[in-house]
Amino acid sequence: MTERENYLRNASFSGPEWIPCTIVISDATWDQLRGDLEEVLVRHPTFFPDFKKGERDFDHWQFAPGCRANEDFTDAWGCVWRTAVNGLESVVIKHPLEDWAVLEDYHPPDPLVQGDRGPANWDAVRKRIEREKAEGRLVQGCLPHGFFFMRLQYLRGFENVMVDLASNELRLTRLADMVLEHNQQIVQQWLSMGVDVMEFGEDLGTQTASMISPKTFRTWVTPVYKELMKPCREAGCHVAFHSDGYIMELIDELIDCGVTIINPQDLCNGIDNLAREVKGRVCIRLDVDRQTIMPFGTRKEIRDLIEEEVRKLGSPEGGLEFIAGIYPPTPPENIDALLCALEEFRTYWWDGRAKRSVP
Repeated sequence: MTERENYLRNASFSGPEWIPCTIVISDATWDQLRGDLEEVLVRHPTFFPDFKKGERDFDHWQFAPGCRANEDFTDAWGCVWRTAVNGLESVVIKHPLEDWAVLEDYHPPDPLVQGDRGPANWDAVRKRIEREKAEGRLVQGCLPHGFFFMRLQYLRGFENVMVDLASNELRLTRLADMVLEHNQQIVQQWLSMGVDVMEFGEDLGTQTASMISPKTFRTWVTPVYKELMKPCREAGCHVAFHSDGYIMELIDELIDCGVTIINPQDLCNGIDNLAREVKGRVCIRLDVDRQTIMPFGTRKEIRDLIEEEVRKLGSPEGGLEFIAGIYPPTPPENIDALLCALEEFRTYWWDGRAKRSVP
């Protein structure tokens, strides 16, 4: 079974042969661990088959725009970003629409020629997708992280948006329509290439609750999400949605919008909550804890976490995948422990262990 076939079978509960696992190592972690991280990756060719030591020039690495310490960056929307750590995403410190008075003369960037942080080259993207298809690989499209709810925050500022939502500010409707139209053009570009999965990502939750109530979400966010996700589902494309924070209050709404792959944080939302309310309804792309166990836990705690999640959220039919973002101060030994645990349990439901574990 190819990686693509296994992934799609897993996403549609059609009997994969292993749990898909994605490891995303932040540039900040690379900058911190350097050679120690290289030593870990070469021990795990299952997840890093093409990795070779020495390919990364640590002392001359060009961090992405908006991820360079103490270097302000202005994106295509006019938002000014700043970070204090090389390789970590920045935050918006200046909001171009903080004052509604400038809305009348404001124009969003043209997504066909301008990306958020640099020029858009859709011809090059199309050639890459065609090459990946020819190689039999899974092909994915995406909107920029923070494509709608967070975009409003970037443009207006968090407190302003909260007041706008609570007061049903009419000018927010106009701005929301502007952002929707921008995103629709991007979605159509990806769908015209026949991608397998369309990725939507923005953070809707705090540590303990969603940022806005389900009622407010249904009023302001659901209609936009449906407009963007419906064409994807009609094209036979999976809709993957990521959010940091607690989003259990919004799960039903997200599924109703068209989400088929949900990417929640594990301990923040609760493994048992996810097992009770999400398992079997849509594929769970589980975000492995990066707040406590990964940076500060023991090898046993990391292994126990992965085992618990596989047993409670997985099944022979599929429907569970893992994604792990690695950020400072996670030490190399904990990254190794995670990779070992994922290697150990990724075939749990198909190698006979699941049957043997039944009382």
